[in-house]
Amino acid sequence: MTNRNITILLLIALVTGTIIYARSVNINLPGNNQGFAPEQPIAFSHRLHAGDLQIDCLYCHTGADKSRHAGTPAASICMNCHKFVTASWEQNQIEEQAAQDEKRDLKIPVSDELRKLYAAVGFDTEKMKYDKNLVGKPIEWTRIHSLPAFTFFDHRRHVNADVTCQQCHGAVESMEKVSQENDLSMGWCVNCHRDVNNGIIADFPGKHPSTNCAACHY
Repeated sequence: MTNRNITILLLIALVTGTIIYARSVNINLPGNNQGFAPEQPIAFSHRLHAGDLQIDCLYCHTGADKSRHAGTPAASICMNCHKFVTASWEQNQIEEQAAQDEKRDLKIPVSDELRKLYAAVGFDTEKMKYDKNLVGKPIEWTRIHSLPAFTFFDHRRHVNADVTCQQCHGAVESMEKVSQENDLSMGWCVNCHRDVNNGIIADFPGKHPSTNCAACHY
C-alpha cells in the first residue's frame, strides 16, 4: 500500500471518528443547529400567540411570502396589539380583584416582559402614548434558523407553493420557546424534494422541486 493510500485511509478514519464522537457527546457539527433554543431578550411565547390566539405566521413574519427572508418581526408589529394589551388575562383579573377589595380605581397592569418592549419603542404606560424621549435600544433577538452563506434559500417559493411553516420549523404553535426542529442539512432538503417528486409526499400535486445543485448553489 502506498503512502498516499495510507494517508487517505487515515483521513477517512479521522473524519469518521470525529463524526461518531461529536454525535456521542451531543455536539452539533458545523452548520447543524438542530435543537438550538436560545434564551431571547423577551420571553415571547409562540404557543400563546400562534397556538392559543391562532395569529397567522405571516402577520408577524411579513416577508415570508414575498421575500427570500421571513424576517424578524418589527417591534411596531407587536405594538399593534400591545398598545392595548399590557399584561396577561390573569394579571388583569388579579388587578380587578385588588381594586375591588381596596375600593380604588383600576391601575393598568404591565407585565415584566412587556416592559422590555415598551422601553425599546418608547411607550409610556402611564399616559398610554409614545414618547420619543423614552426610546431605548432595539430588541436584539437571537437568530435560530440559519443556513450557510453559500446556500440560496427563498422563503417565498416555498410559502407560495403551500409549504407550511411547520414542515420545516416544526409545530411552532406548541413551542413556548422556539427551537430548531430539523437539521436543515443539504440531505434533509434534497430528500424532501425527492419525496415530493416521487409522490412519497403527496401534499404538493403538480409541484416538481429541483434537485439540481445549481438551484441552491450558484
